[in-house]
Amino acid sequence: MTFGTDWGWGSDRDESRRVFEAYVERGGNFVDTANQYTDGTSESLVGEFAAGRRDQLVLATKYSATRRPRDPNAGGNHRKSMVQSVEASLRRLRTDHLDLLYLHAWDFTTPVEEILCGLDDLVRAGKVLYVGISDTPAWQVSRMQAIADLRGWSPLIALQIEYSLIERTGKRDLIPMAREMGLGVIPWSPLGSGVLTGKYTRADLAQEVSAAPSGTRKNVAAANGSLTERTLGVADAVKRVAGELGATPSQVALAWALLEQGVTAPIVGARTLAQLQDNLGALDVRFTGEQRATLDEVSRVDLGFPHEFLRRPMPRSVIMGEVTLEHTR
Repeated sequence: MTFGTDWGWGSDRDESRRVFEAYVERGGNFVDTANQYTDGTSESLVGEFAAGRRDQLVLATKYSATRRPRDPNAGGNHRKSMVQSVEASLRRLRTDHLDLLYLHAWDFTTPVEEILCGLDDLVRAGKVLYVGISDTPAWQVSRMQAIADLRGWSPLIALQIEYSLIERTGKRDLIPMAREMGLGVIPWSPLGSGVLTGKYTRADLAQEVSAAPSGTRKNVAAANGSLTERTLGVADAVKRVAGELGATPSQVALAWALLEQGVTAPIVGARTLAQLQDNLGALDVRFTGEQRATLDEVSRVDLGFPHEFLRRPMPRSVIMGEVTLEHTR
């Protein structure tokens, strides 16, 4: 999403190429974009940079985001939006197939059968190899996976969700669901819209919020709800652990995300070559048990019902017949 300057805060063509080349040189082969990122410039740049080595790369893009405001046919999850978006993405990416196509965000309108059948048609046509889903409730994803299995349609193989030290609610249902149903988890914004890099302070809490992605990265962080008193407290803990390890906060946050069971690859959204090189240092970070526990505790979220209820001694005793010392006191 950082490739292109159309939104006011991304990388120009030259810097985007430097980031891309350095990533591939280090062995990177999985590239994530979307039809509307920087108004299509992101896909165009990825297509330009991938030329001549397309087969060694796994290119993932998404559909759903509107391409023409006020036109109901230009966005959403329905088949017309899907087909139009894929055809445009193929042109911009300069390829005859997408390795992975995500439904970008749930629209609460389109029937699941229409979506799944449409995705399967694209796979059978050879325009898409695998399909995934992003930003959708866990109950809907599990329902869709079951329907795809029963109908013999292409299964969902990837789940892209926001997940980081400041956004861990995916552990309630989304991540366990993905593990159970065979979807690899691809976290977006593992640095919490930049909050976990340590670059924001309490003085930034007065930021005025706009719903548009244009403007500044700070506006994006505020609009996403990522810039709050609580999240700055988590960022403080990340900075302390980073100091103990001789690492940067970004490296600590990414290394923590890599440890989550079921996570395939956190998405790195580096805007500059220096940021990418710093981010890749996360691969060398090793936590002590105490450091990891510190990060887990400061970022912990209540799992809610029924998860917390089923952990309590009484239901475990009644349902499972378990007896603990607490029961006998």
